[in-house]
Amino acid sequence: MSSLHGRILVTGGAGFIGSALVWALNQRGLTDIVVTDFLGSDEKWRNLVPLAFSDYVEADVFRARIATQASAFGAFSTVFHLGACSATTERNAAYLADNNFGYTRDLAAWSLAQSARFVYASSAATYGDGAAGMDDRDLNLGRLRPLNLYGYSKHLFDLYAQRHGFLDQIAGVKYFNVFGPNEDHKGDMRSLVHKAFQQIQATGRVQLFKSHKPEYRDGEQQRDFLYVKDAVEMTLHLADRGRQAGGLFNLGSGEANTWLTLAGAIFSALGREPAIEFVDMPEVLRGKYQYFTQADVGKLQATGYDRPGTPLADAVRDYVQGYLVSGRRLGD
Repeated sequence: MSSLHGRILVTGGAGFIGSALVWALNQRGLTDIVVTDFLGSDEKWRNLVPLAFSDYVEADVFRARIATQASAFGAFSTVFHLGACSATTERNAAYLADNNFGYTRDLAAWSLAQSARFVYASSAATYGDGAAGMDDRDLNLGRLRPLNLYGYSKHLFDLYAQRHGFLDQIAGVKYFNVFGPNEDHKGDMRSLVHKAFQQIQATGRVQLFKSHKPEYRDGEQQRDFLYVKDAVEMTLHLADRGRQAGGLFNLGSGEANTWLTLAGAIFSALGREPAIEFVDMPEVLRGKYQYFTQADVGKLQATGYDRPGTPLADAVRDYVQGYLVSGRRLGD
């Protein structure tokens, strides 16, 4: 039976990928969804307005109640754990250890105890600079060296799940560079597409980081850019496959593109000629910057996922023209 039935929990459901996932579930006619998040004082609550779900619970309240009474919110068939601090510049190690590792550990145990399908967000940041490869089939996780605390906090749970023998019962998804609607609340963690759109509207130009490695020319650092609509389709597929799809999975387009290519697609979507200015990368980022990422998605495809990805230029056009220009969100 499909895992996408019954009640579904989406943590981080007001956030970028979380709200896109709720939207995709709604597209399938699924609305018996409990959303948890920390709404705080930013504008991410707006992501929830067009969406259909049965309940909202603040994340700390949810965590505290299931810790004392596992059945406090009833049974769930599927748990999508996307709630985390995603700031790659976060410096509070204790906070990240609890919020990104501790909460994931507790929620995984709770989900497995009630036989719910557990799909959680790991991260491509666990791969560090890529020197040890970006192979989701390689079970020697101890070889990886994340470059920042965020990546390490995600890596901690991957290691924990493997060490305790249940990684093959759950699915950890390593999102590469995801962009698309519903990310505007993310501040500095927004994608270049969102930042560039605002820069072009204000100045007519886009700023890109200079390269600080001689093997890469300015703007030719490469990333695997993944449209959020594709990211959630991949995530739902893995949930639906159940324990036939266990372990860690790269979720990306499978193609590396330069920042210059991405910027060119943004200008094209706006009907403008490219105007790019290169600026120095902040010192704090230079030793932690990934110059090349590209997801090998063969493991995902081996589970039966055969949906073609959205070409980068088409994805950028859809995002810019369909959402950024109008201020729309998914579901509007």
